[in-house]
Amino acid sequence: MRKLLTGLLAAGFIAAAGLAAQAADTKTIAVSIPAADHGWTGGVVYHAQEEAKALEARYPGLKVIVKTSPDGAAQANALEDLTTQGIDALVTLPHNSDELTDPLKAVKAKGIFVTVVDRALREPIQDLYVAGNNPNLGAVSAAYVKDKLGGKGDIVVIRGLPIVIDEQRVNAFNEGLKGSDIKVIDSQFGNWSRDDAFKVMQDFLTKHPKIDAVWCQDDDMAVGVLEAIKQANRTDIKFVVGGAGMKDMVKKVMDGDSMVPVDVLYPPAMVAIAMDLTAAHLYDKLPVNGNYILDATLVTKDNAKDFYYPDSPF
Repeated sequence: MRKLLTGLLAAGFIAAAGLAAQAADTKTIAVSIPAADHGWTGGVVYHAQEEAKALEARYPGLKVIVKTSPDGAAQANALEDLTTQGIDALVTLPHNSDELTDPLKAVKAKGIFVTVVDRALREPIQDLYVAGNNPNLGAVSAAYVKDKLGGKGDIVVIRGLPIVIDEQRVNAFNEGLKGSDIKVIDSQFGNWSRDDAFKVMQDFLTKHPKIDAVWCQDDDMAVGVLEAIKQANRTDIKFVVGGAGMKDMVKKVMDGDSMVPVDVLYPPAMVAIAMDLTAAHLYDKLPVNGNYILDATLVTKDNAKDFYYPDSPF
């Protein structure tokens, strides 16, 4: 009995020592992301906060700081402040690629592991890049539009922001339309905002008496586009193609809404994947450096139920 108790006591000391060692291995990950200024970024904030709690539970020595910023200048200031807190890694979704490149260079120069999410930088200074497949989002959308219109028609395009990923999407979309008689008769930036997209679509509807379809590459903008079409009582527009996987749009696809027959995935949960991989680099010493690109899946009535999450904020 004495030997058994001695053995259990020793095992207890070893286990306690292991936990103490793990707790002593303290690391800090900072997460710098835009504030929830529209649905998709609201999803980003939600998933970042949820993943922060999950990672701190998984790694007892880990602290995760989630910082949101309303614009690029505020985010640049936030990055400077975060680096003074002794962080080991940074996960960031930049407001604007150009505005944040130099501040991120400064972070990297301090020896901090840098993970960039979604909005690619003009210079690939990051250790890890996690994003949806932006060129594929454009290509998948173009293939659907071309097929649905039978290779002929007049369409309008509402772009996002003048940054790298918008260029990737639009260039691939235009390339995908080649060989057809589909014409892009107008294109403007909608800033990934439903209000701005509503105004842009109103302008399009005033200027163009016939529009066959709309590609707006983003579900938030699609909300504004659909409202503008409804208020104008226009019946010439056959459908609208957005993207990202907003639950309201996926529900429309699932229900067979003729104006929203499909959606293209670009999930805000990619920030959680980026955080998980970054933590694995710090604690599990996994070689995660490189690019992780998620598929741009076409959501149709047949598969929409697999992508519908009613409890999601987006």
